[in-house]
Amino acid sequence: MKIKLIDIAHGRSGDKGDAANVGIIAYDDKGFEIITKYLTAEQVKKHFTGICFGGVERYELPNLKALNFILHNTLGGGGTVSLKLDAQGKTLAAALLRMEIEIENNSNTFLNKNMDTKL
Repeated sequence: MKIKLIDIAHGRSGDKGDAANVGIIAYDDKGFEIITKYLTAEQVKKHFTGICFGGVERYELPNLKALNFILHNTLGGGGTVSLKLDAQGKTLAAALLRMEIEIENNSNTFLNKNMDTKL
């Protein structure tokens, strides 16, 4: 079954030079289990095809129930030199939250019970 990240998490993003920093923070422990298992650096790279031209690194922050992604070569040189409309990468978290991920059907029970069946 497919779900959107926005149904189980929120996010923040910004710039680190020419790299974008995107944090995805689960609302609860089950959401963190899901993003840890199913949200990979490869999927994030594919989601940002045409935007991210470098590698993608993933870091786990279990104490925050979060994943942090660094998207290299994404901001056209960085905030002070980039001609991109979003030179600081502030919209990237919102874009990633709209990504759909495929999860196992046994996760459905939890999601329906705790999310007012948004799916």
